[in-house]
Amino acid sequence: MATHTEGGRRWTAADVPDLSGRTAVVTGANAGIGFETARVLAARGAEVVLACRDLGRAEQAADNIRARNGRARLGTVRLDLASLAGVREAAAEIRATYPRLSLLINNAGVMEPPYERTEDGFELTFGTNHLGHFALAGLVLDRLLATPGSRIVTLSSVGHLEGVMNFDDLQSEHGYVPAEAYYQSKLANLLFTFELDRRLRAAGAATSALAAHPGVVYTNLFQTRPRREQFLMRPSMRVINFWVIQSVPKGALPTLRAATDPAARGGEYYGPRGPFYARITGYPALAESSPRAHDVADQALLWEVSERLTGVRYDITSPSALP
Repeated sequence: MATHTEGGRRWTAADVPDLSGRTAVVTGANAGIGFETARVLAARGAEVVLACRDLGRAEQAADNIRARNGRARLGTVRLDLASLAGVREAAAEIRATYPRLSLLINNAGVMEPPYERTEDGFELTFGTNHLGHFALAGLVLDRLLATPGSRIVTLSSVGHLEGVMNFDDLQSEHGYVPAEAYYQSKLANLLFTFELDRRLRAAGAATSALAAHPGVVYTNLFQTRPRREQFLMRPSMRVINFWVIQSVPKGALPTLRAATDPAARGGEYYGPRGPFYARITGYPALAESSPRAHDVADQALLWEVSERLTGVRYDITSPSALP
């Protein structure tokens, strides 16, 4: 796989190939990186489904994309990742509307909220960032398996480097530290991706799983951070923060590359690699993940626990026969 410079070139949104005839689902597509990802995919011809917790905001985002691109083909679906019932309803709607999916972009997430539980009793960060997406991917998997070359791309974070899976207390019942819960969920995103891709390859599936991280991008996820930190990260402060903060369009590039680069392969992980702070700014290239992300035993254990908690099991060897 070529590096981010590829003979002196930088991979940008202009490198996204024509996606006509393909359908993509992007979770959390109403704002930030999810919105930018959906916008670019639609601009390149894909039919894009904006899957968001607030359906009104999803529709507003779709209208915003249409205002920029009158030919954009868009759909919306209500998806509450903090509710397994909500995930099942969204998956059922997606399956009923789209017989084939080319892309599932697991982008939505929460970061460092106060302690809260999901509708099903899971700690909110782990339940939303990992379990909700685990369930969604499993429930629409047959639509992806029916589409040669389809990809599942899950958004992780450089924070995963600090992540540790606490399998004895995944729901943080014996102590909750917001940052640690977030780092654990982002590590879980990578463990899930690597295990899923291995299972897909073992089954000879024409679907692959990849991951990406955006670097550090100022989005609404940072609303839980101290006000001074939020102020310094704002786009209006680019004159002093440009070397450590990505713009939203640039932060979406690793996701777009993992999703659309013909040279990308299953099990790969993309992130920014620039001249400053190699892990958090720059154009997208293959990124390094922590040794813990490649712990095969943890990958298998997380998979087993996720199936038990969500009640969703992946049928990779025998996808549904679709017209």
